[in-house]
Amino acid sequence: MKFHILTLFPDSFTSFLESSIIGRAKNKWLFEVELYKLSQFSSKKFGQVDDKAYGMHGQVMSPEPLARGIEFIFEKLWKKIPVIFMSPSWELLQQEKIEKLSQEIKECIIICGHYEWIDERIIELYVDYQISIWEYVLSGGEIASQVLIDALVRHIPEVLWNPESLEEESFSKKLGRQKEYPVYTRPAMFQWLSVPQVLTNWNHSEIEKWKQQHLH
Repeated sequence: MKFHILTLFPDSFTSFLESSIIGRAKNKWLFEVELYKLSQFSSKKFGQVDDKAYGMHGQVMSPEPLARGIEFIFEKLWKKIPVIFMSPSWELLQQEKIEKLSQEIKECIIICGHYEWIDERIIELYVDYQISIWEYVLSGGEIASQVLIDALVRHIPEVLWNPESLEEESFSKKLGRQKEYPVYTRPAMFQWLSVPQVLTNWNHSEIEKWKQQHLH
């Protein structure tokens, strides 16, 4: 899987791409990320990529640098690939959607918006998926794109030490898209709270029954 990211702030991905599961998977070449700074596709002075919005207050990302960036990637790859715009007001990203995208998309462009929005004509001309990580607004699409990448990369074979963990976790198909049951580890007694006895007796049928009863 490979992600081509159009962003004003490529440095904001440095720590994310070097840490934890994502960092190890990237070092093993299980997925790739290529960052493109949007200002390099601007023809304006100082690399400006925004302009005043028509009919409203605020600045909007201009269509020209976004289009040049997308077309640059298409030409570089000698093909068109899906384009994703991280939008605060469109389809909410849920686990079922992640599972579907992980099968559909092997390479894509992610647009990280900034300011008020991006010019609507870019959405009409290029965007295949608009994805929101929830119903709130962020300063830019960088954090949202990192959420999407993290969720997708977990589904790549060999990324997780135990791939079975994907089958039984919050919002998985096996759990009926519900939140996962409570989990515990050693010590069996912590302060005044103990691990439920059913989890310590190794009776698998009873444990499964307890899990089902404690889904949220």
